[in-house]
Amino acid sequence: MSFLNEQLPETAEYFAKMRDSIFGETSLDVRTKELIAVATSVLMRCEYCTEIHSKRAISNGSNQKEIAEAIAVAMFVAGGSQLGWTKVYDNIFTDIRDKDSEKNNLCCGNPK
Repeated sequence: MSFLNEQLPETAEYFAKMRDSIFGETSLDVRTKELIAVATSVLMRCEYCTEIHSKRAISNGSNQKEIAEAIAVAMFVAGGSQLGWTKVYDNIFTDIRDKDSEKNNLCCGNPK
């Protein structure tokens, strides 16, 4: 973050304070928070973040299997989020079926 430190030192400082407040020991332990960060980093497609949070998760007691499971959860959410598009296509194809049905009920522009 040296670029931000140089160009926007106050912003960099507040970002660091936000990180420190989030990743402190609160209701969730740091290990759990880092596993959440691994999963969200995968979803954000940030290789750097995934690496950093994986290393932090390990240093807070996580193992490879837990990190793999966090990544699998991210994969599931990413895949599942695409299922919402099926409703869009259901609507599109319903509209097409309805229009086809209307066409089939017409003969030369007149109802059968």
